[in-house]
Amino acid sequence: MIQAAPKPISIYLESNPNPNSLKFVVNDMLVPEGMSFDFPNPESASHAPLAQELFMYPFVERVFYMSNFVTVTKKEDVEWIEVQSTLREHIQKFLESGKLILDQPETPAESQEEETEVTKQIKNILDEYIRPAVEQDGGAITYHSFKDGIVTVRLQGSCSGCPSSTVTLKAGIENLFTRMMPEHVKGVEALG
Repeated sequence: MIQAAPKPISIYLESNPNPNSLKFVVNDMLVPEGMSFDFPNPESASHAPLAQELFMYPFVERVFYMSNFVTVTKKEDVEWIEVQSTLREHIQKFLESGKLILDQPETPAESQEEETEVTKQIKNILDEYIRPAVEQDGGAITYHSFKDGIVTVRLQGSCSGCPSSTVTLKAGIENLFTRMMPEHVKGVEALG
């Protein structure tokens, strides 16, 4: 079980390229390093009490946990200036109460794909060059598969539904892979 420490919590806000997402950065680790939890709807948050509570707000569309932050994606017809303080206070009170943010720890699903030298190199590039930038923007990127020269990744958090994620995927991530691994990688695609 993952539980927030019952201590004073401070939270600051960070914007990111997705205008409908806001990153609530906490002065404490919320989930183990390298793990992320994406809740695209209330049904997916059955084991995540904080996300369940945030979904009670009619303007919340998605909740994402990683490291020391919670990224909330709102509906387009609501302005952040109208709701950010409410969400910040709610998250802060929840964490200071010492309630569990997850009822049960999850382990990331391991790919059944055989790990070759090429897939190891792809994962290393993701970990070293791409993941830190994506996390800084309030999201996550994980390796899904590699087949016929195409790297398939999963985008979570603020990256899901972000207007600039397609440009980032093609102009940034795909260009990096095709420059660093031209003999193997021909393109990059995102699931969903």
